[in-house]
Amino acid sequence: MMEGGPSHIDTFDPKPDLAKLHLKRFQRSGAMKSKMESGERYYVQSPWEFSQAGQSGAWMSSPWSHLRGVADDICFFRGAQAESVNHPTALFQMNTGNRFVGDPAIGSWVTYGLGSENQDLPGYIVLPEVSYPQGGSPNWGNGYLPAHYQGTPLRPTGTPILDLKPPAGITAEHQRKNLDLLSSLNHKHLEKHPEQDELAARIESYELAFRMQMSVPGILDIDQENQKTQELYGIGDDATDAFGRKCLLARRLVENGVRFIQIYSGGWDSHDFIKKAHGSRIQSVDKPIAGLIADLKERGMLDDTLIVWCGEFGRSPDNGKREGQDSYGRDHNAKAMTMWFAGGGVNAGHTIGATDEIGAEAVDVIHPIRDVHVTLLHLLGLNDNKLTYFHGGRYKQLSQFGGKVIPELLA
Repeated sequence: MMEGGPSHIDTFDPKPDLAKLHLKRFQRSGAMKSKMESGERYYVQSPWEFSQAGQSGAWMSSPWSHLRGVADDICFFRGAQAESVNHPTALFQMNTGNRFVGDPAIGSWVTYGLGSENQDLPGYIVLPEVSYPQGGSPNWGNGYLPAHYQGTPLRPTGTPILDLKPPAGITAEHQRKNLDLLSSLNHKHLEKHPEQDELAARIESYELAFRMQMSVPGILDIDQENQKTQELYGIGDDATDAFGRKCLLARRLVENGVRFIQIYSGGWDSHDFIKKAHGSRIQSVDKPIAGLIADLKERGMLDDTLIVWCGEFGRSPDNGKREGQDSYGRDHNAKAMTMWFAGGGVNAGHTIGATDEIGAEAVDVIHPIRDVHVTLLHLLGLNDNKLTYFHGGRYKQLSQFGGKVIPELLA
């Protein structure tokens, strides 16, 4: 998740017409226009040249120097539209299907539908930034699903999981006896309050934590990987080390049966100085993401792994004055964005949909986010209309009230 709203106009959707309009000023007003998009505006061209990559001819801006090497493994989608230009509500919609807090995250739905392949690890793991995304942990919350389906965040710096090792002098046998006693007490309480699924989840979390003490340290130790693999992900380079470690850890987690992993990259909210701001963000993720795709493909894992790259919305072709000054950035745009997919049965080597001449709005193969969610579930072997949970007097689903599979995205 590229939190903040990556600009499609400066990444994968070139708009040469903006060069003719660059710095041209105009006024925008209207009852349905937000304060952000109203008033004196001016168009902003992309600071980068675009070129085509791979046999598929996928368009990429010049900072993407590594991703272009795996362009033929990617399916780009330019037809998605969100419903909010506010970060928290747009993030909630992208992550949970609902603009408002309280619904299960897509990772929770997937683990609810598919279960876990490794009983010693959580089925849904999140690799956030030090600063959580806007809206916080509800972006990976279980909502009204049982609590054990919530995402488990790992710390991005230092020890990923605190207190994983038992205190000195405490043996595994001692721990087991303590857990058995605690479990018996908790189960007696649960018998009196069967409606409290949080208690059931707490009991399971204690047991999972005990099992994780044996399996997790080795899985999280990416130093076990050879130097060539670490370099493939950009580990050791200041610009790419942090995100590269997340990508490599994600591959190791997939190998060990974790169903759903979500990686966050923050700082994409480039209202000012788009070249400097987006340039640094692209540099930080370009090599690690390309390395992940190449590594999964080499290991024969890409066909069984679905990778999704997206933000919560796109960005506008124009900008407004900020504190009375022109700043060559972009505002939020829910009507146009680019997201892309790799592996997992997607239509690799194709670009689906289109936006208008300046990237203001999707004009071809237009779909709301709920259709994207329905398609992702379909690719994972799940049916949104059948993957339901009874809550609040009705059966609920990720799409809220149904959606369509986007056939153009399927291989």
